[in-house]
Formats: sequence, structure tokens, C-alpha cells
Amino acid sequence: MSVQNWEKNVRKVVPYVAGEQPENKNVIKLNTNECPYPPAPGVLTAKEKMDMGDLRLYPNSKSESLVNALAEYYHVKPTQVFVGVGSDDVISMAFLTFFYGGEPILFPDVTYSFYDVWADLYRIPYKTCALDENWRIDPADYKQPNGGIIFPNPNAPTGVFEPLEKVEEILKANPDVVVIVDEAYVDFGGESALSLLDRYENLLVVQTFSKSRSMAGLRIGFCIGSEKMIAYLNDVKYSVNSYTMNYPALQLGVEAVKDEAYFKATTAKIIATRERVKKELSELGFTFPDSKTNFIFASHKSVPAKEIFLALREHNIFVRYWEKPRINNSLRITIGTDEQMDVMIAFLKEYLKDR
Repeated sequence: MSVQNWEKNVRKVVPYVAGEQPENKNVIKLNTNECPYPPAPGVLTAKEKMDMGDLRLYPNSKSESLVNALAEYYHVKPTQVFVGVGSDDVISMAFLTFFYGGEPILFPDVTYSFYDVWADLYRIPYKTCALDENWRIDPADYKQPNGGIIFPNPNAPTGVFEPLEKVEEILKANPDVVVIVDEAYVDFGGESALSLLDRYENLLVVQTFSKSRSMAGLRIGFCIGSEKMIAYLNDVKYSVNSYTMNYPALQLGVEAVKDEAYFKATTAKIIATRERVKKELSELGFTFPDSKTNFIFASHKSVPAKEIFLALREHNIFVRYWEKPRINNSLRITIGTDEQMDVMIAFLKEYLKDR
């Protein structure tokens, strides 16, 4: 028997490629949409007081402390909240749970590049719907037969926020499938679809602690939906791994939810920096959609994005670039501290002079 025969039973997929995490800590890292500010003070205090002896024990499998804190904060029942290891884990579980029919699921052609990876992994047929020339969703595209719908709002990597009227139009047209609204960036200027939950049992709203709550390293994500949907999600979760959330993440996640003042101050600071940088990039010849996220999706009027990407990288300023159709002349620039953005703008002014 050939030694290669075992490979015919391997599940082969093209994996998601995450943003680079450089080993050099002296770079200005604007490529993965992390928050440039530390977590809430209560998180850091709780970390110092944490009993590491408890790491020998399994964590609470129902993640009750965190679920209850989120339920209280968002004014829903605990039975409407599901938590996971980052919103990636939550969405992956949602794909596995809800996208099980024969019809293709629908999502935008320019969007979070993990969606097609999960679809391929779980053998879910899918179809992409092209954003228009202004990077906007056309609800008419989502009024065709489908097995489910997912889209980020605001969108990634474009940063465009769709008004809730458009979200609701899609929901009204699709009462028989699950519609997932991925709100990883909603805290930077969007309006959450959570207000629509009472009217649509098939709506699932996903959020994360990685961006606005400064906790990407702990991997905490959650979704809120109808009690029936969350029960189905938990059935699948407990069939895969009963202990997805670790003890430190549960303890520190609760502290992050408690400090609303710090949360709002941090997002306000990032929004203010974003709006200033928009003006400065415009003056340098960049164009971009009106971002409602913690990043800007920018193209220059005359200099190719890849050239700017490489020049920035050469000077230890990392931004995100994709060599993909429709977006291969755009850069996604995370909003860092004012000081970090000043360094980037100063470099671009010099580099783009007379271009």
C-alpha cells in the first residue's frame, strides 16, 4: 500500500491568513486592528489578585459569570448570550450549527476573509454578493434563495456602516434562515442590530472583546440572539468542547464589562484620532470610505498601495495589504495612538512629496 494513501481522507482547506505579528517590538503595529490602549484598570487589578492555584481546576463550563455580566450590560436574558474563544470561535460555531441546508449561504465579496474558509471547512455551499462601487451592500442581492446570511456591520476591511433600515430589509426578506450580523467594530461609530432582536428570532448578533475592550490576547467573543438559537449553539458547543473559555478569560472578561466609563473613554479617543487622521490622509492624496471602525481603508490617487505598504514596512510601520481582486490598491490602516499616527503621517508626507 502506498504511504500516501492516508492523504485521500484528509480534509484539505486553504486556511485563513492572519495579520503578521512581528517579533520586533519596536515597530508601529497598525496591521491587525488591535486597540492601542491597555484594558480597563479593573482588569489589570483582577489579574494581580487572581488565584493561579485555581488553574488546576476546569473553568465553569457554562461561563456563567461572563454570560451574566454580558446579559446585564446588554439588557437581555442570560439564556440569550453565548460566549466563545474570540468572535472567530463564536462565528465558527454558528456556521457549524445554523448553516446546514442545501442552499448556498450569502455574504459580501469584499468582507472578512474567514467566512469562505469556514464555509469550505464545513462543506457549506456559498455565494458572494458584490458590494457596489461605494463598498455598500445592496439588500436586493440577499433576496434570493439561500441557506443563511452573514455580513459584518461595519464591514471589514472597508469600514462602511450600513444603517439598520438596510439590515432590517434583509431580515424581513429572509425569515426562514439565520442572519448573522458580525459587529466586531460596532463600538467605533455604528449602531448595533441588538435593537432588532425582539422582532426577529432568526437574528444573531456577534461582538468581540478584541477591539474596543483591548483584550485581543485573551480571546473573548460573544453573540446574542433568541433563547432558542442560543440553546442550539450550546448543544453544538458541548458536543465539541465543554470548556472553551479558560479561567483567566472568564474572570478578567467580567471586569472589562463592568467598567463602562473606561470603555467609552477608550472608544472616544480612538474615534477622535481616526477623524483627525482622515483629514490628514485626504490632504496627502488618499481616498477612503467613511470609516466607522478603528481602521481606515485607504487608496492613494497616484502611488500604488503595495509600494506604500512596502515603504512603510521598511521603516517599521506595519499596515495591512491584500493582493486580492478589487482591494489590491488599498491599505487597511489601524488607528493607533496619536503619537503612532503622527509618525506614520510624517513618513507619508516625506515619502509622497512631489508624487
